[in-house]
Amino acid sequence: MLRLTDLRLPLGHPPEALTAAICERLGLEPDAVRDIAIARRAHDARRRSAILMVYSVDVTLADEAAVLARLADDPRVRPTPDTTYRPVVRAAPDETRRPIVIGTGPCGLFAGLLLAQMGFRPIILDRGKVVRERTQDTWGLWRRNVLDPESNVQYGEGGAGTFSDGKLYSQIKDPRHLGRKVLIEFVKAGAPPEILTEAHPHIGTFRLVTMVESLRRTVEGLGGEYRFRQRVSDLVIDTDGAGRRRLRGVVLESGETLLSDHVVLAIGHSSRDTFEMLHDRGVHVEAKPFSLGVRIEHPQSLIDRARFGAAAGHPDLGAADYKLSHACSTGRTAYSFCMCPGGTVVAAASEPGRLVTNGMSQYSRNERNANAGLVVDIVPERDFPGHPLAGVALQRQWEEAAFVAGGGTYNAPAQRVGDFLAGRPSTALGAVIPSYRPGVTPTDLSTCLPDYVIDTLREALPVFGRQIPGFADPDAVMTGVETRTSSPVRITRGADFQSLNTPGLYPAGEGAGYAGGILSAAVDGIKVAEAVARALADA
Repeated sequence: MLRLTDLRLPLGHPPEALTAAICERLGLEPDAVRDIAIARRAHDARRRSAILMVYSVDVTLADEAAVLARLADDPRVRPTPDTTYRPVVRAAPDETRRPIVIGTGPCGLFAGLLLAQMGFRPIILDRGKVVRERTQDTWGLWRRNVLDPESNVQYGEGGAGTFSDGKLYSQIKDPRHLGRKVLIEFVKAGAPPEILTEAHPHIGTFRLVTMVESLRRTVEGLGGEYRFRQRVSDLVIDTDGAGRRRLRGVVLESGETLLSDHVVLAIGHSSRDTFEMLHDRGVHVEAKPFSLGVRIEHPQSLIDRARFGAAAGHPDLGAADYKLSHACSTGRTAYSFCMCPGGTVVAAASEPGRLVTNGMSQYSRNERNANAGLVVDIVPERDFPGHPLAGVALQRQWEEAAFVAGGGTYNAPAQRVGDFLAGRPSTALGAVIPSYRPGVTPTDLSTCLPDYVIDTLREALPVFGRQIPGFADPDAVMTGVETRTSSPVRITRGADFQSLNTPGLYPAGEGAGYAGGILSAAVDGIKVAEAVARALADA
């Protein structure tokens, strides 16, 4: 097969136009093309008056070698890359050593899946509950203001990505096509097949729930073992006469000890008590940058019109998204984060007395509002120096302030953009109805965030309003606070994916500071699983 890239056709083109474009590119008649498969589909909306669909396709020809030779100077025509995943090793038939995976978010899920597929029968631990019970507990916060600290948006089967937009794209470099492996496994688990071809695939929360269950059944069918409501409270570490450390297992909150020389640490970005335990046990942890801000909501129709013009609502385009960034005179950058078209703002707290927001969409993306994090970068050296866990303390400080400003009931503090820019508290909301549940309290967001974040957002909003007309509309709603953009720590590891000072421990995914989002976390889980498998095979 040959891969043809950058085939551009007008929005709403007839199906036969794609075949005609392929033949024109290759200089062939239609009967020379035996088969066509779309590899990627995107849209180019930079000119709203002439939106284009952009395709990459795989074609089978009668004489592909001759075509390649004739078009050798055209970089848009190349052999189709081999994206088949091949396991790095397979467990010996008599293998009895069982690696442990801590966490069942995207990273832990794929680490466990790959280890199971290679025959290593992992034991997979999660402090939370199975995904359906976890969903009920999460609704308990959204509908009844009741938080379960061990079962919520952050903790439980599926990880934080379960209650998100379900985006399945990333900017990571992926020369081995591991992201393709992730997407294929998702489709096997029930995801819509179009995620294999869309340039910006997403799934949505409801579909993620059933997929997570299907992947668990797959792992269990391969000999893996899940244990829920099992919080890891300590590590078993041996130290030799020269002071060299080696992980030998984990201790559960129940008091049970599980021995293993190979433990994948895929705990997510909100496992603060685990970060503290790791630091106390001498595992090398360092502070890393993250961001603070709010969630901002607009009518989805406004974003659609701003991005697509008269083509807004076309079925080939779906709900419009955006990505914004501005370097401000404050010396900081304000940017949009985790944009959720046609979605809702959700309560994402995991600790009593603290309030956190996040964004979520269903697969249909057909809710009234668009929302995104609107956040400001912060760095350890400038903003929280002096201790590896100082970023955690900073997050907690502003989450507590938001809880108080919202009324102490998990209602979120909210403010109209017009009031925010004018520096006055909101006493009521306007035309944009906030989607956050259990509810919002109009107030002054300057009580919930550092002055440098407030000042930076006040400078950036008018700039974003010029880029997307209506973005700084006075009735747009800002809801606080967004603090969990990424992990505030990095659990450092070496080229062998093991902890720098505690071999046998494999820090992985977003919580360890090596991923951001579902796809990159899952890919990191695959890489770490391969490292564990190689170490087991070589031992």
